[in-house]
Amino acid sequence: MASNASAMADINVTPLVDVLLVLLIIFMVTMPIQSIPVDVDLPQKTDQPDQPPPNPPDPIKLRIDGSGQVFWNDSPAALDELESRMTEEVQRDPNNQPELQIDTNESAQYGVLAKVLAAAKNAQMVKIGFVQN
Repeated sequence: MASNASAMADINVTPLVDVLLVLLIIFMVTMPIQSIPVDVDLPQKTDQPDQPPPNPPDPIKLRIDGSGQVFWNDSPAALDELESRMTEEVQRDPNNQPELQIDTNESAQYGVLAKVLAAAKNAQMVKIGFVQN
């Protein structure tokens, strides 16, 4: 009876070695992919002293009410003339554009907003924000 009571206490390490070898192969294959250099264009230091950025122009407040009427700085504006107005604002100083702040009524139609955003994209406006009341 004493011989049956002594259980086999050895650990089978073969599955552990198999898993470790698979992980080693995976790491060996993926490491060269991670070491590919990425070119980054960093700004170069110039001899000119740093000039403070110009003051940003006043933002353009564009409001769309529930009936689809668009207001440019609280004055009514037609959808057709928005793109030309935006282009004019961008061309004043392309590097220092005013921010377009869009405020929509919750019952406004999405189609009107889509036309406003398309006009802003066509006018190459880059500073666009949404106002939440």
